[in-house]
Amino acid sequence: MCRFFGLRYFQHKKSPDIAVMGFLGGEQKKKNKIFNFYDYICNFHTIKKANNVEFFSIKENNVWNFSLLMCNFKKTNITGMENSDFKILVVDDEANSTQILRKVLNKKGYSVSEENDSVKAKKLINENFYDIIISDLQMPEVDGLDLLKEKPVDSIFIMITGYGSVATAVESMKNGAFDYINKPFNLEEFIIKVEKAVDKIKMTRRIQDLKTIIEDNYPFKNIIGTSKKMNEVFDFIKKISKVNVNVLIEGQSGTGKELVARAIHQNSDRKSQPFIAINCSAIPENLLESELFGHTKGAFTGAFETQRGVFEQADGGTLFLDEIAEMPYNLQAKLLRVIENWEIKSLGSDKIKKIDVRLLSATNQNLKEFIKQKKFREDLYFRLSTFSITLPPLNERISDIPLIVNHYLKILSVKFDKEFSITPLALDVLMKHKWNGNVRELENVLEQAAIITTNNSIDSKHFSFLDFSDNLEDCLKSAVDISLDELEKRYILKVLEENEWNKAKASQILKIDRKTLYKKIKDYSIVEKQD
Repeated sequence: MCRFFGLRYFQHKKSPDIAVMGFLGGEQKKKNKIFNFYDYICNFHTIKKANNVEFFSIKENNVWNFSLLMCNFKKTNITGMENSDFKILVVDDEANSTQILRKVLNKKGYSVSEENDSVKAKKLINENFYDIIISDLQMPEVDGLDLLKEKPVDSIFIMITGYGSVATAVESMKNGAFDYINKPFNLEEFIIKVEKAVDKIKMTRRIQDLKTIIEDNYPFKNIIGTSKKMNEVFDFIKKISKVNVNVLIEGQSGTGKELVARAIHQNSDRKSQPFIAINCSAIPENLLESELFGHTKGAFTGAFETQRGVFEQADGGTLFLDEIAEMPYNLQAKLLRVIENWEIKSLGSDKIKKIDVRLLSATNQNLKEFIKQKKFREDLYFRLSTFSITLPPLNERISDIPLIVNHYLKILSVKFDKEFSITPLALDVLMKHKWNGNVRELENVLEQAAIITTNNSIDSKHFSFLDFSDNLEDCLKSAVDISLDELEKRYILKVLEENEWNKAKASQILKIDRKTLYKKIKDYSIVEKQD
């Protein structure tokens, strides 16, 4: 059983300098034997390498049953900070105290500054960054609580207090202090507290480093894939996001055209401004113009109040027109004029408004064919497609299916409050299916399977509702040179494996008696694979 979790960080046990980050954690269970995650390290198959990051997948029984990110960089890139890299400020109005603490910390290799004037210490905190601030609670003019309020979010604060002020020290922790230590204190205990603070900083920075790596190489939320075609899409998004031009996104239904549009917006300089999306095919023709450009009160029957159109709503940001091919021909001329001048006029109004909009459009139709049929304006097409991008159908990027399945299983686990997993055989079924509905269909199929299963494991039997007629036709086409006996042997083996070699169940599915099944197993020398 493969358990899909979120991203996890591992240290390669055989190569300590290699950091491993996986989409999949947990254990692989087979025939009552538990295999640790690391037992599969040697089975890596590289999918892609870029910017010192290698994308790997583990192949088992010819099934890509899960994928990993293996970060091929030295451990020092994440955790290799030396003690001298940490800046520490020690504040106490007693010079002897700060001197002792500075010497102790210097011996451990830390970079330490000391200050006995709390007013000057406050200034130092405001003008410099210290990873750790260690301060006495009771000081004249500016006390420890005042200094705590001045610390940056990323700094760690340790409070030093006398036994009589423990309650105040606890209060300081409620206000953001990392820890406190009583005075007089044991120096070993003090060092332990500092090292805990250092560990926290390292862990925080490690997580941030990993997030940066993911964002650099997997930067587009909800657009899943590491295949060559998807990497080309990602590269294109990166290039055009910063360029303020119109983009036409083409692709079959369910390939994620709106996700790409949102990714372009989120990676552009307009990301803090509105992203407005509208489906041109979902709005009646007589209302679409009003929806696009707005209307004034009384502009037409039913216009009881003034309404801003989506162009005005998206001013300063990005407007996404989905299913642009469905826009009425007469309205296309008005859209063309808006794009040429970036000016709009609401229905019923004589006032012209200037707008600043990044226009993204999408279609699942062949617009060039529509132009030939006089269904779409050629001049509008060229205005919309300063750049165009075509999304590959799911059938052309089968290697991405394990990643996509992992992604949606995590979403379904949250939705149904279960921890869903998928068997290798079930994943094999998904990878061999023809996805005419693309990623949207895959998402729907997984949700149906999640509802059908009586436990948390999704198996091949939970996809019995899928139409495999296309797959069967492809199988027959490829089997021209295969004998009937060989085809029968393969089919019997497939049914046996799908039913975990339950011969009674297999014979029912094959519609033969058990005696005949045993005979065919013997005649064809069908043997159960041993793990």
